Amino acid sequence: MSGDPEVIELLNEQLTAELTAINQYFLHAKLQDHKGWTKLARYTRAESFDEMRHAESLTDRILMLDGLPNYQRLFHVSVGQTVTEMFRADRQIEVEAIDRLRRGVEIMRAKGDITSANVFEAILADEELHIDYLETQLDLIEKLGESLYLSTVIEQVQPDTAG
Repeated sequence: MSGDPEVIELLNEQLTAELTAINQYFLHAKLQDHKGWTKLARYTRAESFDEMRHAESLTDRILMLDGLPNYQRLFHVSVGQTVTEMFRADRQIEVEAIDRLRRGVEIMRAKGDITSANVFEAILADEELHIDYLETQLDLIEKLGESLYLSTVIEQVQPDTAG
C-alpha cells in the first residue's frame, strides 16, 4: 500500500527521535547502574525498551506504506552527568516528541491516514506518562535535594554466599 510521502517522513522523523531516545536512555541507565543507582537504572532501562517498541511500530507502519525506515540518522544524544541533568535531558526529548506527535496526528488525520494517526496517538499516550514521571522526579529532587533523592534509588545487593 503506497503511503503519502509527507506521512512517511513524519513517521521517519519520529523514528529518528525514538532511536535517539533508545540510545540516550540506555546510556543513562548504564551510568546510573555504574553509580549504584540500581532501582533508577532498572526504570530507565525499561524506558529505553519502551522506546524500542515505539521504533518497531513506526518501522512496521513505514514498511506497510511502502516507505523505507531511516535507521541512519539520530538527533543529538544529551548525556547528563548528574541525576538532575539526566532527567532534564530526558524530559527535553519527551517535550519535543509530544510536540512532533501532536503535529503529526493533525496532519495524518487531515490526509485521511487514520491508522498512522492512531500509531502516533498510542506513542503520544506513553510519552505523556513518561514526561509526567520525569517531572515528578525533578519535583522530588527540588524538594528533597539530590543527595536525599538518590538515597531512595540505591539498592544494596546481597553478596553471593553460594560459594
